[in-house]
Amino acid sequence: MPILTQLKSLLGPGCFIEKPGDMEPYLKSWRGGWQGKTPLIALPNSTAQVAAIVKICAQNKTGIVPQGGNTGLVGGCIPSSKGDEIVINLSRMNKIRALDKIGSSVTAEAGVILQNLQEKAAEAGFLFPLSMSSQGSAQMGGVVSTNAGGTAVLRYGNMRELVLGVEAVLPNGEIFSGLKSLRKDNMGYNLGQYFVGSEGTLGIVTAATLKLFPKPQQSLTAIAALPDAEAAPELLNDVRAECGEYLSAFEIMSHAAVELAVKHIPGARRPGGASAYYILIELDAASKNAPLPALFESVAAKALEDGGISDVTVAGTIAQAKQFWHLREHLSEALRKEGPGIHFDIALPLGEIADFLAHMGGKICAMAPDIILAPFGHIGDGNLHYNMCFAKAPADFAGIKKRIQDLVYGEVIKRNGSLSAEHGIGLERKAELQRTKTPLEIELMKKIKRALDPDGIMNPGKVI
Repeated sequence: MPILTQLKSLLGPGCFIEKPGDMEPYLKSWRGGWQGKTPLIALPNSTAQVAAIVKICAQNKTGIVPQGGNTGLVGGCIPSSKGDEIVINLSRMNKIRALDKIGSSVTAEAGVILQNLQEKAAEAGFLFPLSMSSQGSAQMGGVVSTNAGGTAVLRYGNMRELVLGVEAVLPNGEIFSGLKSLRKDNMGYNLGQYFVGSEGTLGIVTAATLKLFPKPQQSLTAIAALPDAEAAPELLNDVRAECGEYLSAFEIMSHAAVELAVKHIPGARRPGGASAYYILIELDAASKNAPLPALFESVAAKALEDGGISDVTVAGTIAQAKQFWHLREHLSEALRKEGPGIHFDIALPLGEIADFLAHMGGKICAMAPDIILAPFGHIGDGNLHYNMCFAKAPADFAGIKKRIQDLVYGEVIKRNGSLSAEHGIGLERKAELQRTKTPLEIELMKKIKRALDPDGIMNPGKVI
């Protein structure tokens, strides 16, 4: 490919990868479901360099796959198996360009690791609230491009709510400069938001200006044991009513998911006695004077008296709170270690979740008696990771997976839910997107894609 000579000359020694063995970690997904090929992985160190790479690719009509920390779960940052697409990995663009204490915002490049951004904000006395299990490797370009959610969406919203401005390289190599930190800007279309959640199909996010919040001065973390899923929505309503704006996380964990974590994850412990479900609750406050213990004690006492919860443990130390979160954040890894899995990232109206869990369990177990149902997720905002696995793959694993997917997706659609709450579409859910969006919605998405990327070179084959 003549284009490779141009790209390598532009990047210079040490700023690209072309040896097959060195490229391997960039070409397969975390769960192992997707594997691709590429002749070159470009490692640019500036927006100008990204733009130059894209211009060369545009002139040659060569496909481009933007990539950050490669923590996606739907194949969105993996090139095709044809080996004719260039991967642009943005990990070297890892500067925090500005932190505005007066305006409570931060501008970070695409390669900044989420955890590093959280720590930099904390050093300045602020909170960047997006938190998820992959935060030690997920990079901000990917976090923006996938509209990531996480555990604090209930209070702070997902990335779309946290993004104030975006810088992006368009498919023709032009640079869209929209790094404003304004909270109000009603000057026509909000063009920067087109890139949030577009999974790199409209352009490459190279930097973003993000909201910051006051750093919490106190927090309360607790795990409540529930006799059944029906108790979860009522408990959520009670906690919201009593604790209001202090509620930042409300996570559900099934008994099976917790037991797998205890089995496979060092340091993971079951909180108290066995129970059908557990709810991990976190309250935080920017004021040291907020009465978090009293508020939570009130709602917990009522739930215990009413039978909505059978037990509750409040973390007495920071170490214990971290232990609670250690359990929650490693549930996906525990399922992966147990055996081959079937994974869903669905969203349902809150009032439908308990009935969905009760309704689906028996049907799935009838299809596959040896399956381990281990759901968990961000139930406070309706996002359920309805995951399951086998200790050993059945002979007809592919067929069973397809039948279970059809069953679950059909039920989610019937209940006016979403088949992708926070993981995106990528390659894995393209068929489901076509199945659930109206023809008008699909055509509008295609028109936007054609307008910005007429040659279809930007992350080809993904989303639509």
